[in-house]
Amino acid sequence: MGQHDQGLSRLKPGVKRRVHLFAAPLLWTGVGSFLLFRGWEWIGPGRARWLFLLAIAIGTAKSLLILDRTARRVVTRIVNLRDGTCLGAVYSWKTWLLVFLMMGSGMALRRYFSPGVVIGTLYAAVGWALLLSSRQGWREWYRWKNKED
Repeated sequence: MGQHDQGLSRLKPGVKRRVHLFAAPLLWTGVGSFLLFRGWEWIGPGRARWLFLLAIAIGTAKSLLILDRTARRVVTRIVNLRDGTCLGAVYSWKTWLLVFLMMGSGMALRRYFSPGVVIGTLYAAVGWALLLSSRQGWREWYRWKNKED
């Protein structure tokens, strides 16, 4: 490794696996909470609240059928990392690409459609799915939080 490489690696935010195990579900919890509450606001008061319940049902299905598997894969990947791996490696490049694609899709939706009950229901469903599936990461983090490395 050259002198330049050694200098750059000092700037790398290398962390222990248990930090990765905390960061992964924290991101899902944070983004999920944001989307869930934003969806709640956009669905609006009164008679449209049944759409929030529909969003919870859709989000639960998405979590149990799709995102739980993804969350377990992320957890397994993290457990197999070495301590000192860059914090950004909490997710694979493929997963980061998907994250940015989803963010771009959300921005496009808001740009071309006025936020309302449809987008609110979609946001609430995705938010709840992320929140519910984050339990996979929180469970593994809890197992590791006091573990001696």
